Amino acid sequence: QVQLVESGGGLVQPGGSRRLSCAASKTIYSIYTMGWYRQAPGKQRELVATIFSSGSTNYADAVKGRFTISRDNAKNTVYLQMNSLKPEDTAVYYCNVDAYYYFGRYNAWGQGTQVTVSS
Repeated sequence: QVQLVESGGGLVQPGGSRRLSCAASKTIYSIYTMGWYRQAPGKQRELVATIFSSGSTNYADAVKGRFTISRDNAKNTVYLQMNSLKPEDTAVYYCNVDAYYYFGRYNAWGQGTQVTVSS
């Protein structure tokens, strides 16, 4: 019922930056949570960052001080600004949006975007 379209992945050198975007296909009436997760090869999916309806944020210890999650309510979009990237940040990044739409509450996942940090 709701699609999340991710963009911004790609190859980046260690120490570089990248911004991921995730746009919902339908207008969000109110947000419960918006988040970014990642899954590296052979590992479980892990939470990277969350932004709550209040605007408060939460980050995994591994990315604190380097990543910033934000949202643009008018564009129904959540972003993940990634700075000082490390090889261990290499993973498929997924966005998740738990929000209220015209038809009710819905929890959606993006299709994933690959981020590779390598020289």
